[in-house]
Amino acid sequence: MQHHELEPPEVLQDTIKNFWYTSISSEELAPGFEILPDGFTEIVFMFGSACSIATTEGLQPLPSPSLMGLLGKPVMLYAQNHLEVIGIKCFPWTVFDLLGLSPNTSGVRTFEHPIAQLHSLLDEYVQAGKITEALTEVKQYFINIRPKIATDSTLFKAGAAMSKANGTLPVSQVAAAAHATVRTLERKFKQAAGHTVKDVSGLMRFEQVRNHLWFQPDANLASLAQQLGYTDQAHLSREFKRYSGTTPAAFARKAKSGKAIISNDFVAFVQA
Repeated sequence: MQHHELEPPEVLQDTIKNFWYTSISSEELAPGFEILPDGFTEIVFMFGSACSIATTEGLQPLPSPSLMGLLGKPVMLYAQNHLEVIGIKCFPWTVFDLLGLSPNTSGVRTFEHPIAQLHSLLDEYVQAGKITEALTEVKQYFINIRPKIATDSTLFKAGAAMSKANGTLPVSQVAAAAHATVRTLERKFKQAAGHTVKDVSGLMRFEQVRNHLWFQPDANLASLAQQLGYTDQAHLSREFKRYSGTTPAAFARKAKSGKAIISNDFVAFVQA
């Protein structure tokens, strides 16, 4: 597995967390891999092997690009051979405005958009091993469209407060940080992200638990619950199972077995 990240320039830092590339070998792909929930929305381009997603109707082809929204539970992806992925990690309260799409709560979404025209050029770069050039091309695309996107200072301030606190702030404190009433913030947030402040905060907090347990699987859950503002250990365990489909203990055991593809920023591809 190879992984590279590119930080956004200042003009994009209020909308995009980073740009990234991951190469996954055929051995790492077998028999499939999970995408675990986190507090971000990803625009993903896929190259090499065709990729499918498990649905209630069976396996469905996943086009490139696709939008990985805020996931309420893990999703399973399958690919036959070597897979390479370029991703744009976006804040969930900015991504729909950035793309000019109506917000919704779909976990994985296909969409028609001019950004799809990038795929063939990016594929040429990836095939030639020019990953830096590919990431730079994606970065420049968003630099070019960013001036056309209005910035909502309320959402920017709210998102910054939520991110800094790792999702532990109650809605009233997020609203105070954004200099808005709870009602105004909730309305704007739902319109922008398709989810409530509480929804996104819950995913941010789950992400912190997930990352902590992956790198420190012997961590004390009671202490972790207190640190991240859960009512108690039972509350943490319920929320963890809600988003991951498994218990913290089972996840920690998987972490010890090392069956994952890991980056510095925890690329959440976990082998089945």
